[in-house]
Order: sequence, then C-alpha cells, then structure tokens
Amino acid sequence: MTWLNNLFLNDSVAHTILVFSLVIAIGVLLGKIKIFGISLGVAFVLFAGILAGHMGLRVNHQAAEFIKEFGLVLFVFFIGLQLGPGFFSSLRKDGLKLNLLAVGIVFLGALTSMMIHFISGVSMPVLAGIMSGAVTNTPGLGAAQQALKQACGPDSPDLGLGYAVAYPFGVLGVILTMILIRKISKTDLKKEQREYEQKQNPQEAKPEKISIEITNPLFFGKKIKEISHHLHNDAVISRILHNGTESIANSETKCESGDIVLLVAQKGDIPELVKLLGKPSTLDLAAYPGKLVSHQVFVTNRPVIGKNLSSLKLRSRFDINITRITRAGIELVAHPDIVLQFGDKLTVVGDEKHIENVAHLLGNSLKRLDEPGLFPIFTGIMLGIILGSVPLAIPGIPTPVKLGMAGGPLIVAILLSRYGYKLSLNSYTTPSANKMLRETGIVMFLAGVGLKSGESFVSTLLQGDGLLWIGYGAIITAVPIIIIGFITKFILKRNFFELCGLLAGSMTDPPALAFANTIAQSDAPAVAYATVYPLVMFLRIIIAQLLVLMFV
Repeated sequence: MTWLNNLFLNDSVAHTILVFSLVIAIGVLLGKIKIFGISLGVAFVLFAGILAGHMGLRVNHQAAEFIKEFGLVLFVFFIGLQLGPGFFSSLRKDGLKLNLLAVGIVFLGALTSMMIHFISGVSMPVLAGIMSGAVTNTPGLGAAQQALKQACGPDSPDLGLGYAVAYPFGVLGVILTMILIRKISKTDLKKEQREYEQKQNPQEAKPEKISIEITNPLFFGKKIKEISHHLHNDAVISRILHNGTESIANSETKCESGDIVLLVAQKGDIPELVKLLGKPSTLDLAAYPGKLVSHQVFVTNRPVIGKNLSSLKLRSRFDINITRITRAGIELVAHPDIVLQFGDKLTVVGDEKHIENVAHLLGNSLKRLDEPGLFPIFTGIMLGIILGSVPLAIPGIPTPVKLGMAGGPLIVAILLSRYGYKLSLNSYTTPSANKMLRETGIVMFLAGVGLKSGESFVSTLLQGDGLLWIGYGAIITAVPIIIIGFITKFILKRNFFELCGLLAGSMTDPPALAFANTIAQSDAPAVAYATVYPLVMFLRIIIAQLLVLMFV
C-alpha cells in the first residue's frame, strides 16, 4: 500500500491530477443537489476545493496555477466562439445600455469601499484587496498590489488575505442575487426564454413559405427579375407551377395568369405579398408530387466560405433555389448578400441531380463538421494570451493596464468566430464539443481557486479581523449588484437571462456565468457577459489602483 500513500500524500503530477479530479467530481456531484428548488451546478466545485484545501489536501502550486489559469482560458475562449455569430448584432442593439448599467455596478462598488473605509477606519490598501476578492477580479488585485509597492516600497502589506476571504462570497453573492431577484420577481424561466428568443429572432422575421396563385394583371408576362424589386426583405420565389408543370423559378422565368408560385419570405411580410401577387392557392406547391425536392446542405468547403450567395451564382449554374439558411440555430431568409460561414445549413430546392452538384460545391461533409479545428483554436488561444499580456500605459496610473488571461482570449475568440474565415482560420466546433470544453475549463478554474483559498481560509477567519473582512466583502459584493439588479429587472424590465449575464460580467465572475448558463437554454447570459466584460475589466483595474494611490 506504499504506492497508494505516495499517490495521495507525495507531491507529483499524478497526485495533482488526482486531487483536482477528486475535487471536481465531488463538487459536480454535490452541485446537482437542489435546496429549495435551487442547485449551484458546477459553481459548487469552488466550495469542494475550499473544503479539500482546509482538510490538508495539498498540490504543487505551480502545477495548480497552470491548471487553474488554463481552465479559465478554455472557458472564456469557447464562450467567445459560441458568441461570435450573434455578438455584434447584440452589441449594436443593447451594448450601450448594458455597459452603462455595468459601469454603475463598478462605481457603486468603489463608493461602497470608500464608505466602509471612512466608517470603519480599515486602511484602503486592505479594502482594495477585499474589494478585488468581492468582485472576483484577480487583475485588479495584482494592479493594486503593484501600485502599493511603487508607493510604499518592497515592505508594502500583502493584499492577498483580504482577497482570499472575500472571494468565495464574491462568487456566491452574485449567484444568490440572481436567485433572490428570480424569487422576488417570480420569474418564469420558460417565459423569459420565449421572450428573449422573440426579441432576438422575432416571429415576424422568421422564414415561412406559402403557395400563391398569380391573379394580379400587373405581373402577367413579367419575368421574376422584374417582379423581385416589388418583394420585401429579399423574399424568394423558389418554384412555379405553369400549366401543370412544376419548375425552378429563375430570374428569366415568366409569370402568367393562374400560375402558382411557392414564395419564401419573412412571416410578417406574407399577408402584403399575397395581396400584391394574387391570392393564397388551395394547392400546396411544397408538397406537389413533382420531380423537385428540398434538401439540407451544409457549407464545409473552404473556397466558398466568406463568399456571398450572389457571387456563387448557384441559381443560374445549377437551376436550383436556396430559400433558407440556418446559422447558430437561427433560420434566415437566404438573401443574395448573405455571407456563407462554415457550418451553415442551406435549404436547397431543385431536382436530385442538381442538388447533388450544389452539395459537391458547398462541401456538405458531416465528417468535417465533426472534426475539431485544433490549429485555429490554439492559434486563437495564443493570440488571446498575447493580447491579454499587452501593457496599456494610462497617464497618471503607475501600473500598465492589461486585459489579462480572461479578457484577451475572450476578445480574440469573438473576432475569430466572426472573421476567422478571412484568414482561413475555421474555428467551428459542434455545440456539444463547445459545451464540454467550456465546462471542463470552468471546473478546472474553480477547483484551483478553491484549493488555494482553502489552505488559509479558516485560519484567516479565526484570526484577527477575518470575519469582519468577510462582512465588508459581502457588502461590497451585494450592495451594487442588488441595486442595479433590481433597477434592471423591475424598472427597466430587462430579460432575466440578460440580467444574469450583466451581473456576472460586471463582477468579472466566470463561475456566476457558468451558473447562469445552467439555468438558461440560450446564449443570452453569455452575450451580455461578453458585451460588458472588456470595459468592466479595464475599470476594475484602474479603480483598484486609484483607491490605493488616493488613500495610501
């Protein structure tokens, strides 16, 4: 049994992996337990780590730091890849409002810290460490520590203990605030989900098909290309039935009295288009027993990625029509200017042979969809680390600002998923693979934080002002997010999942985002998180240094 004792007690790579696996397994298992209908999910791994660290389970600190930081990078990077397709449209719609709310949380936290300083007399450097833990912002702690060393020399106090005791409630406080707002507002998660989907993808904008009989004399003898400019939002006439013969409708096809056309358009436009062209047909052309069929074709061929539909001239080359495109779970009308991305699913109408030719051109390789693009992924992570390490000098601030190990990879991943095709970097991952890597990353990070905090957590509580520091940290965590959270939900009437992402992002809190993702069936929390994260990270670093320098 000596080998077993060595495995559990001696410092080694196997020992480190064993301890991390044990903590993660226990944390994930206990995180599924519901208390009053609420479970913490993977966030419970943090507390399993604290318990293990307190009980004396030790790991190599350098190895643990690597596992923790690499886990964080994996989590934020794959969040970024998931967000890319919808991030920029969300930024245009709600970016300013969400960032203003996040700025409110940041400044309320700083104001709360100053009030505690003046009321309690606790030194501001100590409170800067507590505040960094309370808002789970490690870069802010590092910046405050460096500013303090420059101001006071090498004998400056260590801010790490305040950070360590405040951090656990910093994580838990955001989650508890989400739960509190949900309970008080009696939020129906399924209803919130439907409302978010309706907001992002209105029912009126979803593609729908209808068979229309041409009865308007204005269009008798007109070619499709002459009719097209009358159609709204790039509606598509995909098939036509003339004298009992069904055919693909191309730009040269003429419409005559009594012809039946199959129109694909946004749902909200259909009543007006029916009135314009004629009347609804009793014959459903989509189910007409002719030679034309409809198939799904995936875009996997590198040469067509990044090109718009009109430049490929698929309709004229292959005598087919593309009516819809499904991207990231969202169905779109296939307008000519839409740019193809890897993994797009196209609805193609035509005869079997012509559809096969289109599939050959576009790729349609399910095998390629399942293959992980490791080169783009690790290239993206490398670029993210480089971006996060670039020092940004701010006049009047002694320490350069950095985006850090979370900010850099997050931004690069968003850009890579949106524009990577221009550099032949295909970052597509299947939804299941993306979720697996995200979850793996966050539990690695949480286990590392918990094991490190657990070593001194209880002793810090029982000695000196540890309990007071926890209380101060809880106030700094709770006051800003409760105030802004209630304003956001009850006054501004924002979606609950967006609110969760806002709170997690404004506190730079990946575990809280992971919790929000477990209760949401959409990317709403992650989109809001990524929208506010860059500005919040910048402000957290600046404010931590300013508080130290102003009151040292």
